[in-house]
Amino acid sequence: MIVDKVQSVLRRREELEAALSTPEIARDPAQMEKLGREYTTLGKNLPVFIKYLDIVKSIGEAESIMQSETDPDLVDLAREERSELQKLIPEIEQKIKFLLVPRDPRDEKNAVVEIRAGTGGTEAGIFAANLYRMYTRFAERQGLKIEVLSSSYGDIGAIKEIIFLVSGANAYGTLKYESGVHRVQRVPETEAQGRIHTSAASVAVFPEADEVEVNIDPNDLRIDLFCSSGPGGQSVNTTYSAVRIVHIPTGLVVQCQDEKSQQKNKAKALKVLQTRLYEKKLAEIDAEESAARKTMVSTGDRSAKIRTYNFPQNRVTDHRINLTLYRLDAIIDGDILELIDALSIADLNERVEQAA
Repeated sequence: MIVDKVQSVLRRREELEAALSTPEIARDPAQMEKLGREYTTLGKNLPVFIKYLDIVKSIGEAESIMQSETDPDLVDLAREERSELQKLIPEIEQKIKFLLVPRDPRDEKNAVVEIRAGTGGTEAGIFAANLYRMYTRFAERQGLKIEVLSSSYGDIGAIKEIIFLVSGANAYGTLKYESGVHRVQRVPETEAQGRIHTSAASVAVFPEADEVEVNIDPNDLRIDLFCSSGPGGQSVNTTYSAVRIVHIPTGLVVQCQDEKSQQKNKAKALKVLQTRLYEKKLAEIDAEESAARKTMVSTGDRSAKIRTYNFPQNRVTDHRINLTLYRLDAIIDGDILELIDALSIADLNERVEQAA
């Protein structure tokens, strides 16, 4: 019964409110933050739940009058009121079904985004730079903060690879559906004959790992220092500021040379390593879950072609939900909220159907 589920949610919120006021939780910042996020989320849904319970209560009162009252006029009024209230039930129950679907607790985390140029040579690198700018502009509009962790550039502003941290409320939940292969169709700047080329770049989005979730033993690391290369001024090729870290048990290798400070590069490289180890851990969990839940809205397969950007037609098509928008110019400038909302709703609808 939906009524029972709603009442259970309200009891949970009362429990959280009581827990957050205890000295034990107050002394544990991590637990305080975790319970606080859950309490805030439930609070956002509270008006819908209370409205639903009020409607159910009023319907019950109207039915009680219909059964106990002898005055025909009062019975008719009660019957009419019940009829009007019952018309409200389907819509609000559907809304509650969406609200009751368990949210991914990782959604509230910061996001680590990796963009890599794929097939298409320099044009693929230019497209990767376009995607990075698109996400940067989108983050600005959403009040999210971006910090570059690692980058590698090619000719004329092309990006070979860039890894950046997106910080802010619901950062991972907002960007997680961007993982996959993004394809572009256009006349490249390097094309002299005016022919349309197809190139690609891959995007991978992961939740930022907390230190408690991924414990890295310093003895498992090999840290190499070397001179940075590329643009950067006097420190390039003169100081050993660039850092390469090898995680010996897994063979994972990360490096960072964006900062002039060796310590800052080391801290950023460790953050990337931590996220990649967390990604590996999550991949094992998701592999088990995928056996029970197949979804068209992929959030992890970076090899799947998810979206096409066709410049001659000013068209963007998301292949997972068959959504086509004819405003590529605005989308590539960072206006991607409509795409993200459509993907979120599609995924939510699937989970509601599976939970039914």
